[in-house]
Amino acid sequence: MPADRLHLVRHGEVHNPDAVLYGRLPGYRLSDAGQSMARQAAEYVLAFDRPVRHLVSSPLQRAQESAAPFADIFGIEPLIDERVIEPTNVFEGRVMRRALANPLNWRHLARPAIPSWGEPYAQVVARMDAAMTDAWEQTHAGDAVIVSHQLPIWVTHLAIAGQPTKHNPTQRRCALSSVTSFERHGDQWVEIGYAEPASTEGTVDVGAV
Repeated sequence: MPADRLHLVRHGEVHNPDAVLYGRLPGYRLSDAGQSMARQAAEYVLAFDRPVRHLVSSPLQRAQESAAPFADIFGIEPLIDERVIEPTNVFEGRVMRRALANPLNWRHLARPAIPSWGEPYAQVVARMDAAMTDAWEQTHAGDAVIVSHQLPIWVTHLAIAGQPTKHNPTQRRCALSSVTSFERHGDQWVEIGYAEPASTEGTVDVGAV
C-alpha cells in the first residue's frame, strides 16, 4: 500500500538580519520564531490523526531544522534528498533591492518564463515530482512529509494544477511553515489542501529564491 497523503512543508522563518537572498548558502538557520513555526506545522499534520511514516528534508540547514519537530513528534528519522533543495539563483547572497537597481543585472531578467536568473522551472518540477513519487511509493500506509522551500513547492503546485510555471515571485501562495497536501490518483497528483498553521505576524520572509 502506498501513502495516504503527502505534505510539502515549507521551512520556518530564517535568521537573516542582512535581508539577503540566501538561496543555497550554508549557515542560514531558523530564527527563534522559525523554530516555533516549524513545531506548529508538525502539530498541524499530527492533528490529521494519521502516522507519518516517511520524512524527507532538503539538505539545507533551515529545512533540516524544520523537519526536526516532525522527527520528534512522529519518532521517525528524516531522509536527506537533494532533489527537494532550493533552486540555484544568480542573485544568491545579494540584497535584491540593490541588485535590481544595478542595470548590469537586468540581463538576468530577460526570460522570466525559464527563468533566466536561475534553475529552469521545468527542471525543478521534474526533480520534485521524482522525489514525491519515491516518497509516496516508500510510505506503506500513513502520510509522507517533505520539507522543502517556497519556489519548489509553488512551481509544483502550478504544474499539478495545469497552470504555467511562469509567475511573479512576489505573489506565491506558500507562506513560511505552510503545508500543501496531495494525494495520488493513479499516476496523477491531486492537490487536496493548503494551510498556514503557523503565525507569521511580524516575521521576515525576504530570502526565498
